[in-house]
Amino acid sequence: MTMDRKINLIEILKDKASILRATLSINRYVSSIHVAILRATSHDPSSQPSDARIAAVLDLGRSSRLAACTCIDILMDRLHATQNVFVALKCLYAIHNVVSKGSFILKDQISYHPSFGGRNFLNMTAFSDKSDSDTWEFSLWVRWYAGVVEQNLMVARAIGYYLIGSEIKRLENRNKAVALLNSDLVTEIEVLVEFVARVCDAPESLSLQRNNLVYEIVKAASEDYRAVQCEISVRVREIEDRVERLSLSELTRVIDALRKLEDCQERLVLLFVNRKRNDRLWETVRKTRAKLAETKEQREEKRLVVRTMSSNRRRRDELSEPAQCWNPFLEPGQLLLLPSGGGGWLGTGMGPTPIAV
Repeated sequence: MTMDRKINLIEILKDKASILRATLSINRYVSSIHVAILRATSHDPSSQPSDARIAAVLDLGRSSRLAACTCIDILMDRLHATQNVFVALKCLYAIHNVVSKGSFILKDQISYHPSFGGRNFLNMTAFSDKSDSDTWEFSLWVRWYAGVVEQNLMVARAIGYYLIGSEIKRLENRNKAVALLNSDLVTEIEVLVEFVARVCDAPESLSLQRNNLVYEIVKAASEDYRAVQCEISVRVREIEDRVERLSLSELTRVIDALRKLEDCQERLVLLFVNRKRNDRLWETVRKTRAKLAETKEQREEKRLVVRTMSSNRRRRDELSEPAQCWNPFLEPGQLLLLPSGGGGWLGTGMGPTPIAV
């Protein structure tokens, strides 16, 4: 028996023991939820959870808020307690499915779980399975995938709805982009671009080609990415119509975001093997960024000209102010006689020139 086979056998026995313990629990209600999650997040490294097992987890959120809360608590506890890279990936895959396909109650629970949905609330940045070189490499995918799921939730909070859901509702919400304030529209573009940058930061390893589980999580992330492309496209077109109404700082923020987006293009093409190219979006982004950059340059030149003219005007005003003649020994109304520069008095042959003080 090879070492890999021994390890797999041990992990299988661990899963069976965990399921048995959960089954023997006195609380049958919690037990059934625990068993559903254990089956969906097994140690088996060869494949992703089956659709049936993911569906069993999602069904837990359709019965009651208590069931949904218990489901998320157990799922998050398993994610944070495990040191096995494949269990962690499957937990994240289940959470991602909750975000994409779960009931409103389940989504609500995952969004406000203990840390209240803050940045990095999955807390997987330090995860590392050091069992061997392969698990260490797969750990890179755990950290990346956790970041993608977190950014997915941040996008949902920013735009007001989940990326994957009712298509009709998404179309209705996209129309709200027209009513957004400039600052809010710019912020939404920045958050959406951050999601793309997170996806683009996928590990450069061979695990994607040789492991079905990694392949499935990348496929799930690509579905989010496709939805984000649509959201960005709507907002880029809207921002293009508002170019003249954007402040200089808003122009700068959008230009920086679109430049960051363009920097991701090559990596995304390699990651998704041209499946999500959307050449029309990239062309729109390039044209819009060029238009924004041109407008910003014109604004800055105009500001420089105005500032220079204002500075010159102040200098002329300072130079044109008359020299004041002041003598502290004269009383108000007395006359001050100023001698001329040619040795005589001011004025030709007129004598002293009186100046009232």
